[in-house]
Amino acid sequence: MYRYNEVDSRIVLERVAQFRDQTARFLAGSLSEEEFRPLRLMNGLYIQRHAPMLRVAIPYGVLASQQLRKLAQISRRFDRGYGHFTTRQNMQFNWVELAEVPDILAELATVEMHAIQTSGNCVRNTTTDAFAGLAPDEVVDPRPWCEIIRQWSTLHPEFAYLPRKFKIAVSGSHEDRAATLVHDVGLNACLSPEGAIGFRVSIGGGLGRTPMLGDVIKPFLPAEHLLSYLDAVLRVYNRFGRRDNKYKARIKILVRAMTPAGFAAKVEDEWLHLKNGPTTLRAQDIAHYASFFVDQPHPAVETEAFIAKQGAEPAFARWLERNTRAQRQTGYRSVVLSLKKTGVPPGDISADQMDAVADWADRYAFGEVRVAHEQNLILPDIQESDLYAVWQLARKAGFATPNIGLLTDIICCPGGDFCSLANAKSIPVAEAIQRRFDDLDYLHDLGPIQLNMSGCMNACGHHHIGHIGILGVDKNGEEWYQVSLGGSQGSDAAIGKVIGPSFARALMPEVIERILQVYLAHRHQEEPFVQTVRRIGLDPFKEQVYAKHH
Repeated sequence: MYRYNEVDSRIVLERVAQFRDQTARFLAGSLSEEEFRPLRLMNGLYIQRHAPMLRVAIPYGVLASQQLRKLAQISRRFDRGYGHFTTRQNMQFNWVELAEVPDILAELATVEMHAIQTSGNCVRNTTTDAFAGLAPDEVVDPRPWCEIIRQWSTLHPEFAYLPRKFKIAVSGSHEDRAATLVHDVGLNACLSPEGAIGFRVSIGGGLGRTPMLGDVIKPFLPAEHLLSYLDAVLRVYNRFGRRDNKYKARIKILVRAMTPAGFAAKVEDEWLHLKNGPTTLRAQDIAHYASFFVDQPHPAVETEAFIAKQGAEPAFARWLERNTRAQRQTGYRSVVLSLKKTGVPPGDISADQMDAVADWADRYAFGEVRVAHEQNLILPDIQESDLYAVWQLARKAGFATPNIGLLTDIICCPGGDFCSLANAKSIPVAEAIQRRFDDLDYLHDLGPIQLNMSGCMNACGHHHIGHIGILGVDKNGEEWYQVSLGGSQGSDAAIGKVIGPSFARALMPEVIERILQVYLAHRHQEEPFVQTVRRIGLDPFKEQVYAKHH
Protein backbone atom coordinates (compact mmCIF):
# COMPACT_ATOMS: atom_id res chain seq x y z
CA MET A 1 0.00 0.00 0.00
CA TYR A 2 1.03 3.62 -0.43
CA ARG A 3 3.28 5.09 2.28
CA TYR A 4 3.57 8.79 3.03
CA ASN A 5 6.66 10.71 2.02
CA GLU A 6 7.99 13.73 3.92
CA VAL A 7 5.75 16.16 2.05
CA ASP A 8 2.61 14.09 2.72
CA SER A 9 3.39 13.96 6.45
CA ARG A 10 4.09 17.68 6.66
CA ILE A 11 0.84 18.61 4.88
CA VAL A 12 -1.24 16.47 7.23
CA LEU A 13 0.49 17.73 10.37
CA GLU A 14 0.11 21.34 9.24
CA ARG A 15 -3.60 20.74 8.67
CA VAL A 16 -3.93 19.29 12.20
CA ALA A 17 -2.24 22.36 13.73
CA GLN A 18 -4.37 24.68 11.62
CA PHE A 19 -7.61 23.01 12.69
CA ARG A 20 -6.53 22.94 16.34
CA ASP A 21 -6.19 26.73 16.20
CA GLN A 22 -9.51 27.14 14.37
CA THR A 23 -11.33 24.95 16.91
CA ALA A 24 -9.82 26.85 19.85
CA ARG A 25 -10.91 30.17 18.32
CA PHE A 26 -14.43 28.85 17.72
CA LEU A 27 -14.76 27.56 21.30
CA ALA A 28 -13.43 30.88 22.60
CA GLY A 29 -16.07 32.73 20.61
CA SER A 30 -13.78 34.57 18.18
CA LEU A 31 -15.06 32.50 15.22
CA SER A 32 -18.80 32.41 14.56
CA GLU A 33 -20.69 29.23 13.69
CA GLU A 34 -21.02 30.52 10.14
CA GLU A 35 -17.25 31.10 9.89
CA PHE A 36 -16.39 27.78 11.53
CA ARG A 37 -18.76 25.62 9.47
CA PRO A 38 -16.69 25.46 6.22
CA LEU A 39 -13.50 24.98 8.26
CA ARG A 40 -14.87 21.95 10.14
CA LEU A 41 -16.37 20.46 6.98
CA MET A 42 -12.93 20.64 5.32
CA ASN A 43 -11.81 18.29 8.11
CA GLY A 44 -14.72 15.85 7.91
CA LEU A 45 -16.56 17.14 10.98
CA TYR A 46 -20.37 17.23 10.91
CA ILE A 47 -22.81 18.30 13.60
CA GLN A 48 -25.30 15.45 13.80
CA ARG A 49 -28.53 14.90 15.72
CA HIS A 50 -26.92 14.07 19.07
CA ALA A 51 -23.20 14.81 18.78
CA PRO A 52 -20.49 15.79 16.31
CA MET A 53 -19.57 13.09 13.78
CA LEU A 54 -16.06 12.74 12.37
CA ARG A 55 -15.59 10.99 9.02
CA VAL A 56 -12.12 9.51 8.52
CA ALA A 57 -10.75 8.91 5.03
CA ILE A 58 -9.78 5.36 4.10
CA PRO A 59 -8.28 5.89 0.64
CA TYR A 60 -9.80 3.41 -1.84
CA GLY A 61 -10.76 1.22 1.11
CA VAL A 62 -7.28 -0.06 2.00
CA LEU A 63 -6.22 -0.24 5.67
CA ALA A 64 -2.96 -1.41 7.21
CA SER A 65 -3.32 -3.42 10.41
CA GLN A 66 -1.71 -0.65 12.48
CA GLN A 67 -4.21 1.83 11.05
CA LEU A 68 -7.14 -0.38 12.06
CA ARG A 69 -5.67 -0.67 15.56
CA LYS A 70 -5.43 3.11 15.72
CA LEU A 71 -9.12 3.41 14.76
CA ALA A 72 -9.91 0.96 17.59
CA GLN A 73 -7.85 3.02 20.02
CA ILE A 74 -9.57 6.25 18.94
CA SER A 75 -13.01 4.67 19.30
CA ARG A 76 -12.24 3.67 22.89
CA ARG A 77 -10.63 6.93 23.94
CA PHE A 78 -12.75 9.49 22.10
CA ASP A 79 -16.01 7.71 21.19
CA ARG A 80 -18.16 4.88 22.55
CA GLY A 81 -15.97 1.94 21.62
CA TYR A 82 -17.09 1.40 18.05
CA GLY A 83 -16.98 2.89 14.55
CA HIS A 84 -19.15 2.74 11.44
CA PHE A 85 -17.96 1.86 7.92
CA THR A 86 -19.77 3.75 5.15
CA THR A 87 -20.62 2.98 1.54
CA ARG A 88 -17.72 5.25 0.52
CA GLN A 89 -15.19 3.02 2.30
CA ASN A 90 -14.68 5.58 5.10
CA MET A 91 -15.11 5.27 8.87
CA GLN A 92 -17.39 7.49 10.92
CA PHE A 93 -17.18 8.18 14.65
CA ASN A 94 -20.64 9.29 15.79
CA TRP A 95 -20.06 10.45 19.37
CA VAL A 96 -16.94 12.62 19.42
CA GLU A 97 -16.47 15.81 21.46
CA LEU A 98 -15.78 18.90 19.39
CA ALA A 99 -12.90 20.05 21.60
CA GLU A 100 -11.17 16.67 21.19
CA VAL A 101 -11.36 16.44 17.38
CA PRO A 102 -7.91 18.06 16.88
CA ASP A 103 -6.46 15.38 19.20
CA ILE A 104 -8.15 12.67 17.11
CA LEU A 105 -6.71 14.15 13.91
CA ALA A 106 -3.25 14.20 15.53
CA GLU A 107 -3.62 10.53 16.46
CA LEU A 108 -4.67 9.67 12.91
CA ALA A 109 -1.60 11.46 11.53
CA THR A 110 0.68 9.08 13.45
CA VAL A 111 -0.50 6.24 11.19
CA GLU A 112 -0.74 8.23 7.94
CA MET A 113 -4.48 8.91 8.12
CA HIS A 114 -6.63 12.05 8.06
CA ALA A 115 -10.16 13.37 7.50
CA ILE A 116 -9.34 15.85 4.74
CA GLN A 117 -11.99 16.15 2.01
CA THR A 118 -14.37 13.64 3.54
CA SER A 119 -16.90 16.47 3.43
CA GLY A 120 -17.52 19.75 1.64
CA ASN A 121 -17.89 20.69 -2.01
CA CYS A 122 -14.66 19.09 -3.18
CA VAL A 123 -13.39 15.80 -4.64
CA ARG A 124 -14.25 13.18 -2.01
CA ASN A 125 -12.58 9.84 -1.24
CA THR A 126 -11.99 7.93 -4.49
CA THR A 127 -13.45 4.44 -4.22
CA THR A 128 -12.71 1.17 -5.99
CA ASP A 129 -13.21 -2.58 -5.95
CA ALA A 130 -12.43 -4.08 -2.54
CA PHE A 131 -10.83 -7.05 -4.40
CA ALA A 132 -8.39 -4.84 -6.33
CA GLY A 133 -5.14 -6.67 -7.09
CA LEU A 134 -6.78 -9.99 -6.21
CA ALA A 135 -9.70 -10.54 -8.57
CA PRO A 136 -9.31 -13.17 -11.32
CA ASP A 137 -11.20 -10.94 -13.79
CA GLU A 138 -8.95 -7.92 -13.26
CA VAL A 139 -7.68 -6.10 -16.34
CA VAL A 140 -5.65 -3.47 -14.50
CA ASP A 141 -4.97 -3.02 -10.78
CA PRO A 142 -6.93 0.17 -10.02
CA ARG A 143 -5.15 1.04 -6.77
CA PRO A 144 -2.18 2.95 -8.27
CA TRP A 145 -4.62 5.00 -10.33
CA CYS A 146 -6.72 5.72 -7.25
CA GLU A 147 -3.60 6.92 -5.47
CA ILE A 148 -2.67 9.12 -8.43
CA ILE A 149 -6.17 10.65 -8.33
CA ARG A 150 -5.88 11.13 -4.57
CA GLN A 151 -2.53 12.93 -4.92
CA TRP A 152 -3.97 15.16 -7.64
CA SER A 153 -7.25 15.96 -5.89
CA THR A 154 -6.15 16.47 -2.28
CA LEU A 155 -6.10 20.18 -1.44
CA HIS A 156 -6.32 21.03 -5.16
CA PRO A 157 -6.82 24.82 -4.95
CA GLU A 158 -8.92 25.05 -8.10
CA PHE A 159 -11.42 22.42 -6.93
CA ALA A 160 -11.79 23.26 -3.22
CA TYR A 161 -15.14 25.07 -3.72
CA LEU A 162 -17.00 23.19 -6.42
CA PRO A 163 -20.73 23.76 -6.94
CA ARG A 164 -21.32 20.54 -4.96
CA LYS A 165 -19.51 17.44 -3.71
CA PHE A 166 -17.77 15.31 -6.33
CA LYS A 167 -17.22 11.54 -6.27
CA ILE A 168 -14.97 9.38 -8.46
CA ALA A 169 -14.98 5.57 -8.66
CA VAL A 170 -12.47 3.37 -10.49
CA SER A 171 -12.99 -0.22 -11.66
CA GLY A 172 -10.14 -2.35 -12.96
CA SER A 173 -12.08 -5.55 -13.68
CA HIS A 174 -14.53 -6.91 -16.23
CA GLU A 175 -17.22 -6.98 -13.55
CA ASP A 176 -17.81 -3.50 -12.17
CA ARG A 177 -17.73 -3.91 -8.38
CA ALA A 178 -17.18 -0.18 -7.79
CA ALA A 179 -20.64 1.03 -8.96
CA THR A 180 -18.97 3.43 -11.39
CA LEU A 181 -22.19 4.32 -13.21
CA VAL A 182 -23.66 6.03 -10.14
CA HIS A 183 -20.69 8.36 -9.58
CA ASP A 184 -19.98 11.86 -10.84
CA VAL A 185 -17.08 10.32 -12.75
CA GLY A 186 -16.75 6.58 -13.35
CA LEU A 187 -13.49 5.19 -14.69
CA ASN A 188 -13.39 1.66 -16.08
CA ALA A 189 -9.91 0.46 -16.95
CA CYS A 190 -9.53 -1.18 -20.35
CA LEU A 191 -6.86 -2.01 -22.90
CA SER A 192 -6.45 -0.66 -26.43
CA PRO A 193 -6.05 -3.15 -29.31
CA GLU A 194 -2.31 -2.60 -28.90
CA GLY A 195 -2.46 -3.43 -25.18
CA ALA A 196 -2.08 0.12 -23.84
CA ILE A 197 -3.90 0.95 -20.60
CA GLY A 198 -6.75 3.44 -20.76
CA PHE A 199 -10.10 4.28 -19.20
CA ARG A 200 -13.69 4.36 -20.34
CA VAL A 201 -15.01 7.58 -18.82
CA SER A 202 -18.63 7.96 -17.73
CA ILE A 203 -20.01 11.23 -16.40
CA GLY A 204 -23.06 12.36 -14.47
CA GLY A 205 -24.11 9.36 -12.43
CA GLY A 206 -25.46 9.83 -8.94
CA LEU A 207 -28.24 8.95 -6.55
CA GLY A 208 -29.92 11.32 -4.09
CA ARG A 209 -33.00 13.35 -4.97
CA THR A 210 -32.67 12.76 -8.73
CA PRO A 211 -31.02 9.37 -9.34
CA MET A 212 -29.26 8.99 -12.69
CA LEU A 213 -26.86 6.61 -14.39
CA GLY A 214 -23.72 8.05 -15.93
CA ASP A 215 -23.18 8.39 -19.69
CA VAL A 216 -19.97 7.30 -21.39
CA ILE A 217 -18.42 10.44 -22.88
CA LYS A 218 -15.02 8.97 -23.77
CA PRO A 219 -14.80 5.27 -24.71
CA PHE A 220 -11.01 5.20 -24.43
CA LEU A 221 -8.86 7.76 -22.61
CA PRO A 222 -5.14 6.89 -22.76
CA ALA A 223 -3.94 6.48 -19.19
CA GLU A 224 -1.21 9.11 -19.42
CA HIS A 225 -3.88 11.76 -20.00
CA LEU A 226 -6.04 10.80 -17.01
CA LEU A 227 -5.32 13.85 -14.86
CA SER A 228 -5.47 16.43 -17.62
CA TYR A 229 -8.83 15.04 -18.73
CA LEU A 230 -10.17 15.08 -15.16
CA ASP A 231 -8.92 18.67 -14.89
CA ALA A 232 -10.95 19.50 -18.01
CA VAL A 233 -14.08 17.78 -16.63
CA LEU A 234 -13.89 19.64 -13.33
CA ARG A 235 -13.16 22.98 -14.97
CA VAL A 236 -16.28 22.66 -17.10
CA TYR A 237 -18.31 21.69 -14.02
CA ASN A 238 -16.79 24.49 -11.93
CA ARG A 239 -17.59 27.04 -14.61
CA PHE A 240 -21.10 25.97 -15.63
CA GLY A 241 -22.44 24.05 -12.61
CA ARG A 242 -25.30 25.72 -10.75
CA ARG A 243 -24.57 27.43 -7.45
CA ASP A 244 -28.00 29.00 -6.99
CA ASN A 245 -29.77 25.78 -5.97
CA LYS A 246 -27.96 23.02 -4.07
CA TYR A 247 -30.53 20.47 -5.25
CA LYS A 248 -29.51 21.18 -8.84
CA ALA A 249 -25.79 21.69 -8.27
CA ARG A 250 -24.45 18.17 -8.91
CA ILE A 251 -22.72 17.51 -12.22
CA LYS A 252 -25.48 15.07 -13.25
CA ILE A 253 -27.90 18.01 -13.54
CA LEU A 254 -25.42 19.95 -15.68
CA VAL A 255 -24.80 16.95 -17.96
CA ARG A 256 -28.54 16.51 -18.52
CA ALA A 257 -28.99 20.24 -19.18
CA MET A 258 -26.13 20.33 -21.71
CA THR A 259 -26.79 16.76 -22.95
CA PRO A 260 -23.96 14.24 -22.59
CA ALA A 261 -22.70 15.06 -26.10
CA GLY A 262 -22.77 18.79 -25.36
CA PHE A 263 -20.93 18.33 -22.07
CA ALA A 264 -18.34 16.06 -23.74
CA ALA A 265 -17.73 18.75 -26.40
CA LYS A 266 -17.09 21.37 -23.70
CA VAL A 267 -14.64 19.00 -22.01
CA GLU A 268 -12.80 18.36 -25.29
CA ASP A 269 -12.50 22.12 -25.87
CA GLU A 270 -11.04 22.61 -22.40
CA TRP A 271 -8.79 19.59 -22.76
CA LEU A 272 -7.15 21.14 -25.83
CA HIS A 273 -5.44 23.61 -23.47
CA LEU A 274 -4.38 20.93 -20.98
CA LYS A 275 -3.48 17.84 -22.98
CA ASN A 276 0.25 17.05 -23.02
CA GLY A 277 0.79 19.68 -20.32
CA PRO A 278 2.40 19.38 -16.86
CA THR A 279 -0.19 16.89 -15.57
CA THR A 280 0.62 14.32 -18.28
CA LEU A 281 1.65 11.12 -16.54
CA ARG A 282 5.08 9.92 -17.61
CA ALA A 283 5.99 6.24 -17.56
CA GLN A 284 8.18 6.82 -14.49
CA ASP A 285 5.29 8.51 -12.64
CA ILE A 286 3.00 5.55 -13.27
CA ALA A 287 5.75 3.09 -12.32
CA HIS A 288 6.41 5.02 -9.09
CA TYR A 289 2.83 4.64 -7.85
CA ALA A 290 2.50 1.09 -9.16
CA SER A 291 5.57 0.15 -7.07
CA PHE A 292 3.54 0.60 -3.86
CA PHE A 293 1.09 -2.10 -4.93
CA VAL A 294 3.40 -4.89 -6.06
CA ASP A 295 2.18 -8.40 -5.28
CA GLN A 296 3.65 -10.02 -2.20
CA PRO A 297 5.21 -13.46 -2.85
CA HIS A 298 2.47 -16.09 -2.49
CA PRO A 299 4.17 -19.41 -1.61
CA ALA A 300 2.52 -22.59 -2.85
CA VAL A 301 0.16 -24.02 -0.22
CA GLU A 302 -1.13 -27.46 0.74
CA THR A 303 -4.89 -27.84 0.22
CA GLU A 304 -5.72 -31.51 1.01
CA ALA A 305 -6.70 -30.84 4.64
CA PHE A 306 -8.72 -27.81 3.52
CA ILE A 307 -10.72 -29.93 1.04
CA ALA A 308 -11.32 -32.59 3.69
CA LYS A 309 -12.68 -30.03 6.17
CA GLN A 310 -15.26 -28.85 3.64
CA GLY A 311 -16.71 -32.32 3.38
CA ALA A 312 -16.67 -32.89 7.12
CA GLU A 313 -18.34 -29.63 8.22
CA PRO A 314 -21.34 -28.35 6.25
CA ALA A 315 -21.35 -25.04 8.18
CA PHE A 316 -17.74 -24.41 7.14
CA ALA A 317 -18.56 -25.32 3.53
CA ARG A 318 -21.49 -22.89 3.51
CA TRP A 319 -19.30 -20.10 4.90
CA LEU A 320 -16.66 -20.84 2.25
CA GLU A 321 -19.27 -20.59 -0.48
CA ARG A 322 -20.77 -17.29 0.67
CA ASN A 323 -17.96 -15.49 2.52
CA THR A 324 -14.80 -16.24 0.56
CA ARG A 325 -13.71 -15.26 -2.94
CA ALA A 326 -11.20 -16.93 -5.22
CA GLN A 327 -8.07 -14.93 -6.01
CA ARG A 328 -5.89 -14.97 -9.08
CA GLN A 329 -3.13 -16.20 -6.74
CA THR A 330 -3.53 -19.99 -6.67
CA GLY A 331 -4.26 -21.46 -3.24
CA TYR A 332 -5.37 -18.14 -1.69
CA ARG A 333 -8.78 -16.62 -1.02
CA SER A 334 -10.18 -13.34 0.20
CA VAL A 335 -12.37 -13.69 3.28
CA VAL A 336 -15.39 -11.39 3.56
CA LEU A 337 -16.07 -10.64 7.21
CA SER A 338 -19.79 -9.97 7.54
CA LEU A 339 -20.68 -6.82 9.49
CA LYS A 340 -24.34 -7.77 9.08
CA LYS A 341 -24.97 -10.02 12.06
CA THR A 342 -28.61 -9.73 13.15
CA GLY A 343 -28.95 -7.19 15.96
CA VAL A 344 -25.89 -5.14 14.98
CA PRO A 345 -26.35 -1.98 12.86
CA PRO A 346 -24.97 -2.72 9.36
CA GLY A 347 -21.40 -1.44 9.02
CA ASP A 348 -20.78 -1.06 12.76
CA ILE A 349 -17.69 -2.62 14.32
CA SER A 350 -16.48 -2.61 17.93
CA ALA A 351 -12.99 -1.67 19.05
CA ASP A 352 -12.33 -5.25 20.17
CA GLN A 353 -13.41 -6.52 16.75
CA MET A 354 -11.10 -4.03 15.01
CA ASP A 355 -8.17 -5.25 17.10
CA ALA A 356 -9.06 -8.87 16.31
CA VAL A 357 -9.20 -8.26 12.55
CA ALA A 358 -5.86 -6.41 12.68
CA ASP A 359 -4.33 -9.39 14.48
CA TRP A 360 -5.71 -11.84 11.88
CA ALA A 361 -4.36 -9.68 9.06
CA ASP A 362 -0.88 -9.84 10.59
CA ARG A 363 -1.06 -13.52 11.46
CA TYR A 364 -2.66 -14.97 8.36
CA ALA A 365 -2.16 -12.42 5.58
CA PHE A 366 0.13 -9.50 4.75
CA GLY A 367 -1.09 -7.03 7.36
CA GLU A 368 -3.77 -5.47 5.18
CA VAL A 369 -7.56 -5.17 5.40
CA ARG A 370 -10.05 -3.87 2.81
CA VAL A 371 -13.32 -2.01 3.34
CA ALA A 372 -16.04 -2.93 0.84
CA HIS A 373 -18.61 -0.36 -0.22
CA GLU A 374 -21.21 -2.94 0.88
CA GLN A 375 -20.02 -2.12 4.46
CA ASN A 376 -18.20 -5.39 5.08
CA LEU A 377 -14.48 -6.04 5.66
CA ILE A 378 -12.22 -8.18 3.53
CA LEU A 379 -9.14 -10.10 4.64
CA PRO A 380 -7.15 -10.65 1.44
CA ASP A 381 -4.48 -13.27 0.76
CA ILE A 382 -5.59 -15.99 3.19
CA GLN A 383 -4.02 -19.37 2.44
CA GLU A 384 -6.65 -22.03 1.88
CA SER A 385 -4.99 -24.15 4.55
CA ASP A 386 -5.67 -21.34 7.08
CA LEU A 387 -9.31 -20.78 6.19
CA TYR A 388 -10.71 -23.18 8.78
CA ALA A 389 -8.79 -21.45 11.58
CA VAL A 390 -9.90 -18.01 10.33
CA TRP A 391 -13.52 -19.21 10.15
CA GLN A 392 -13.41 -20.36 13.78
CA LEU A 393 -11.95 -17.04 14.91
CA ALA A 394 -14.51 -15.11 12.86
CA ARG A 395 -17.36 -17.09 14.43
CA LYS A 396 -16.18 -16.24 17.95
CA ALA A 397 -15.88 -12.55 17.04
CA GLY A 398 -19.32 -12.35 15.39
CA PHE A 399 -18.03 -11.97 11.81
CA ALA A 400 -18.95 -15.29 10.23
CA THR A 401 -22.63 -14.90 9.34
CA PRO A 402 -22.75 -16.66 5.94
CA ASN A 403 -25.03 -14.06 4.37
CA ILE A 404 -22.77 -12.17 1.94
CA GLY A 405 -24.87 -11.16 -1.07
CA LEU A 406 -28.07 -12.46 0.55
CA LEU A 407 -31.12 -10.57 1.81
CA THR A 408 -29.78 -9.82 5.32
CA ASP A 409 -26.47 -8.44 3.98
CA ILE A 410 -28.21 -5.06 4.12
CA ILE A 411 -26.55 -1.81 3.03
CA CYS A 412 -27.83 0.86 5.38
CA CYS A 413 -27.05 4.47 6.32
CA PRO A 414 -27.06 5.56 10.02
CA GLY A 415 -30.47 7.20 9.43
CA GLY A 416 -32.50 9.09 12.01
CA ASP A 417 -30.70 7.53 14.96
CA PHE A 418 -27.76 9.82 14.20
CA CYS A 419 -28.13 11.94 11.08
CA SER A 420 -29.80 15.36 11.36
CA LEU A 421 -30.81 15.18 7.68
CA ALA A 422 -32.73 11.91 7.96
CA ASN A 423 -36.51 11.73 7.67
CA ALA A 424 -36.70 8.30 9.27
CA LYS A 425 -34.66 5.70 11.11
CA SER A 426 -32.88 3.00 9.11
CA ILE A 427 -31.15 0.80 11.69
CA PRO A 428 -34.26 -0.53 13.54
CA VAL A 429 -35.97 -1.36 10.23
CA ALA A 430 -32.86 -3.22 9.01
CA GLU A 431 -32.78 -5.17 12.27
CA ALA A 432 -36.49 -6.03 12.07
CA ILE A 433 -36.02 -7.37 8.54
CA GLN A 434 -32.92 -9.32 9.56
CA ARG A 435 -34.82 -10.90 12.48
CA ARG A 436 -37.77 -11.83 10.24
CA PHE A 437 -35.43 -13.61 7.79
CA ASP A 438 -32.87 -15.09 10.17
CA ASP A 439 -33.25 -18.57 8.64
CA LEU A 440 -30.07 -19.21 6.66
CA ASP A 441 -31.58 -22.12 4.74
CA TYR A 442 -34.38 -19.85 3.51
CA LEU A 443 -31.89 -17.10 2.60
CA HIS A 444 -29.81 -19.52 0.55
CA ASP A 445 -32.92 -20.73 -1.24
CA LEU A 446 -33.81 -17.14 -2.13
CA GLY A 447 -30.37 -16.60 -3.65
CA PRO A 448 -28.65 -13.24 -4.19
CA ILE A 449 -30.80 -10.27 -3.16
CA GLN A 450 -29.34 -6.87 -2.34
CA LEU A 451 -31.47 -4.81 0.03
CA ASN A 452 -30.37 -1.17 0.40
CA MET A 453 -31.90 1.35 2.78
CA SER A 454 -31.59 5.14 3.18
CA GLY A 455 -33.11 7.38 5.82
CA CYS A 456 -33.57 10.30 3.43
CA MET A 457 -33.32 11.39 -0.20
CA ASN A 458 -29.56 11.91 0.07
CA ALA A 459 -29.40 8.15 -0.52
CA CYS A 460 -26.30 7.37 1.54
CA GLY A 461 -27.57 3.77 1.66
CA HIS A 462 -27.75 3.65 -2.16
CA HIS A 463 -31.38 2.49 -2.02
CA HIS A 464 -31.92 3.37 -5.70
CA ILE A 465 -29.59 0.57 -6.83
CA GLY A 466 -30.75 -2.13 -4.42
CA HIS A 467 -32.65 -5.06 -5.88
CA ILE A 468 -35.01 -4.00 -3.10
CA GLY A 469 -34.66 -0.36 -2.07
CA ILE A 470 -36.17 1.22 1.02
CA LEU A 471 -36.36 5.00 1.52
CA GLY A 472 -37.44 6.61 4.77
CA VAL A 473 -39.90 9.47 4.24
CA ASP A 474 -41.64 11.91 6.55
CA LYS A 475 -45.44 11.81 6.44
CA ASN A 476 -47.07 14.36 8.76
CA GLY A 477 -44.26 13.99 11.27
CA GLU A 478 -44.28 10.18 11.22
CA GLU A 479 -41.76 7.74 9.74
CA TRP A 480 -42.93 5.92 6.63
CA TYR A 481 -41.02 3.84 4.09
CA GLN A 482 -41.15 3.80 0.30
CA VAL A 483 -40.16 0.61 -1.55
CA SER A 484 -38.54 0.30 -4.98
CA LEU A 485 -37.67 -2.85 -6.94
CA GLY A 486 -35.31 -3.75 -9.77
CA GLY A 487 -32.28 -1.59 -9.05
CA SER A 488 -28.74 -2.88 -9.47
CA GLN A 489 -25.14 -1.74 -9.51
CA GLY A 490 -22.28 -2.86 -11.70
CA SER A 491 -22.18 -3.24 -15.47
CA ASP A 492 -25.97 -3.68 -15.72
CA ALA A 493 -26.68 -0.79 -13.34
CA ALA A 494 -30.30 0.27 -13.09
CA ILE A 495 -32.38 2.62 -10.95
CA GLY A 496 -35.16 0.82 -9.06
CA LYS A 497 -38.81 1.76 -9.60
CA VAL A 498 -41.09 2.75 -6.74
CA ILE A 499 -43.94 0.24 -6.37
CA GLY A 500 -46.48 2.66 -4.85
CA PRO A 501 -47.44 4.49 -1.64
CA SER A 502 -45.21 4.22 1.42
CA PHE A 503 -45.68 1.89 4.40
CA ALA A 504 -45.72 2.38 8.17
CA ARG A 505 -42.54 1.22 9.91
CA ALA A 506 -44.15 -1.72 11.69
CA LEU A 507 -45.28 -3.23 8.38
CA MET A 508 -41.87 -3.35 6.68
CA PRO A 509 -40.88 -6.97 7.50
CA GLU A 510 -44.27 -8.19 6.24
CA VAL A 511 -43.98 -6.05 3.09
CA ILE A 512 -40.60 -7.65 2.31
CA GLU A 513 -42.07 -11.10 2.96
CA ARG A 514 -44.93 -10.47 0.52
CA ILE A 515 -42.45 -9.29 -2.13
CA LEU A 516 -40.45 -12.50 -1.66
CA GLN A 517 -43.60 -14.63 -1.91
CA VAL A 518 -44.27 -13.14 -5.36
CA TYR A 519 -40.70 -13.88 -6.39
CA LEU A 520 -40.87 -17.50 -5.25
CA ALA A 521 -44.19 -17.98 -7.04
CA HIS A 522 -42.97 -16.57 -10.35
CA ARG A 523 -39.26 -17.32 -10.64
CA HIS A 524 -37.94 -19.71 -13.20
CA GLN A 525 -35.51 -22.31 -11.93
CA GLU A 526 -32.40 -20.64 -10.43
CA GLU A 527 -33.54 -17.24 -11.75
CA PRO A 528 -32.16 -14.43 -9.52
CA PHE A 529 -34.61 -12.08 -7.85
CA VAL A 530 -33.73 -8.99 -9.90
CA GLN A 531 -34.18 -10.86 -13.18
CA THR A 532 -37.62 -12.07 -12.11
CA VAL A 533 -38.60 -8.50 -11.23
CA ARG A 534 -37.52 -7.26 -14.64
CA ARG A 535 -39.24 -10.13 -16.45
CA ILE A 536 -42.66 -9.92 -14.79
CA GLY A 537 -42.74 -6.18 -13.98
CA LEU A 538 -44.04 -4.47 -10.85
CA ASP A 539 -47.76 -5.27 -11.10
CA PRO A 540 -47.69 -8.74 -9.46
CA PHE A 541 -45.71 -7.29 -6.54
CA LYS A 542 -48.11 -4.35 -6.19
CA GLU A 543 -51.13 -6.66 -6.14
CA GLN A 544 -49.68 -8.81 -3.39
CA VAL A 545 -48.24 -6.02 -1.24
CA TYR A 546 -51.20 -3.67 -1.34
CA ALA A 547 -53.94 -6.31 -1.22
CA LYS A 548 -54.29 -5.91 2.53
CA HIS A 549 -52.65 -2.66 3.48
CA HIS A 550 -54.21 -0.04 1.19
